[in-house]
Amino acid sequence: MERAGIDEGFVRDLVRDQHPELADLEIRPVASGWDNQLWRLGNELAVRLPMTERAPALLHKEFRWLPELAKRLPLPIPTPQHFGEPTALPRPWIIATWVPGEPADGAEISNVHQSVDNLARFLRALHQPAPEDAPTNAGRSVPLATLTEIFESRLAAVAEAVDVRRVRQVWSQAIAAPPWTGPAVWLHADLHPANALVSDGTISGIVNFGDLFAESGGSPRQRLGGAVSARSPLHRPSAGTRSSRRAADLGPCRPPHP
Repeated sequence: MERAGIDEGFVRDLVRDQHPELADLEIRPVASGWDNQLWRLGNELAVRLPMTERAPALLHKEFRWLPELAKRLPLPIPTPQHFGEPTALPRPWIIATWVPGEPADGAEISNVHQSVDNLARFLRALHQPAPEDAPTNAGRSVPLATLTEIFESRLAAVAEAVDVRRVRQVWSQAIAAPPWTGPAVWLHADLHPANALVSDGTISGIVNFGDLFAESGGSPRQRLGGAVSARSPLHRPSAGTRSSRRAADLGPCRPPHP
């Protein structure tokens, strides 16, 4: 089904059919991502409708694992509450908690120091050993050095906007770091500014866990690029040198060895 064919009445009928106790809540569309269309359901919930072929598998993964992870994470995440079977919508769908805030790629982070602390605490809590049946991703769980060609091509594309010498220096230090020998740990794997939410000038929530997996072949530290990318508000010069360095240090986010 195409996105344009889904309206408030369609979403309400889906909810009423399988979760009638929620059908009278206010329903309204909100900004959506690539894989799912998002509708607010009352003040505390959201309906996520898969729009791509890969989206149902991602929703199943989130439904399985996010309720467990949410218990230990210091920032709110969209935790699945109800599962919807395919009916009028030919794919499964979920109802999850709503995480308030504005995406960090379009919001001002005025409280940089607290935001850095919040992000570090979140990543430290997330990057813990995962169970043996946790999802994996062979395409991403690779040593950082194997991505050098991709790094160079993307650096060339933004060369006019960044300090190329400094970026390449950081890259060289990263690939020279000792290989990760600890246990496989949980990773968000899509932590860019659009997936961090901001409230009152502070990072206050993390969303979009569809790429969640347990890292083993690479290093958990190499998956933190979104937090310190050129697009990230935490890396703007106005954010303050100390905070930017602290976000880039990655030390507080390293998972423990067994």
